[in-house]
Amino acid sequence: MTTTQRDWLRLACTPGIGATLGARLIERYGSPAAALAAGDAGWRGLNIPAPTRTALANSAADHDSERIAEAERWLADDDRYLITRDSDHYPTALAELLPAPPWLYAIGDIDLLRYPAIAIVGSRNPTPSGRDAAREFGAALARAGLVVVSGLARGIDAAAHEGALAADGMTIAVCGTGLDRVYPAANRELAEQIAANGLLLSEFALGTQPVRGNFPRRNRVIAGLCTATLVVEAARASGSLITARMAIGSGRDVFALPGSIHNPLARGCHQLIRDGAKLVETTDHILEDIAGVLDGFRPPSQSSSEPAPGQPDQSDTSTGHAAHETLMTALGHAPARIDDLIQRTGWSADAVSSTLLILELEGRVVAAPGGAYMRAI
Repeated sequence: MTTTQRDWLRLACTPGIGATLGARLIERYGSPAAALAAGDAGWRGLNIPAPTRTALANSAADHDSERIAEAERWLADDDRYLITRDSDHYPTALAELLPAPPWLYAIGDIDLLRYPAIAIVGSRNPTPSGRDAAREFGAALARAGLVVVSGLARGIDAAAHEGALAADGMTIAVCGTGLDRVYPAANRELAEQIAANGLLLSEFALGTQPVRGNFPRRNRVIAGLCTATLVVEAARASGSLITARMAIGSGRDVFALPGSIHNPLARGCHQLIRDGAKLVETTDHILEDIAGVLDGFRPPSQSSSEPAPGQPDQSDTSTGHAAHETLMTALGHAPARIDDLIQRTGWSADAVSSTLLILELEGRVVAAPGGAYMRAI
């Protein structure tokens, strides 16, 4: 570890110094070494509270060396990083935030920070159809070459990550804790999969607990990383709406998936649409809007003009309509499971699931007991 890297780590490990105060110090003094050397008078001039000034003095004098040594041991693994504002891997999109986080802890493939990204967020307690939609959109957008970003929470977040992983795509989980712990604990296995195949990211120091105030800050990083944000099922009072409004405030596109007027978890999405978010029913609606950012990134085998084997081409309106009618014919007038529909149509599971989702959103198909689907009328 170089002297400059250790100076960054000393500042990042200082209790009470988070993204806001850290950014203020770097903006004023230009480097972590100069910020640590500013002394009590300099820190007081930036209105830094007395307890934090004491912690800065301890860091400057290396009196808190065990905390720094612990962080150095954590960073010793090859796939763990402290990404600072002067790093080549610091995301350009995130640097546009005011203030931008001065550092990010990371586990996994930091090259994912170079790719265009979309956030998928929503309820922690979604309906089964909402969870399926998040998983399907996550898979389809990942196959299109986008990094799927979410917050590792239960529900929509987890489903979006799972969809991207199932498609062998790219995904980033932005965490509201230090990366030496997983919250919620139920998502530990998912976090391990993301660390191995994607990227875990946090602005919070090691040891940081999942306190309530951390999650709006996490949401700000999610919005800042991404070209666009898709909201799937959110109540009117929802952290997902905070993420969406932060994205709007940063000049990013926001998309919302509509739902039944009887579903309380659709009301947040409907409010976003009334406020100017773009209504989407398929991934093509998103990809058409953000096509420019995918130039040079879209995997050639997944061109929207060439559907994958077993996937009906829905990029053309007339062909998409024909695909819908094909599935409605296969469904018949009795409940049918997805496996039945795969056998009847010869399509892939993804193709059947995504077309069912569209038909469900159009009100033509409804979920039936036992994981089956049936005509709505």
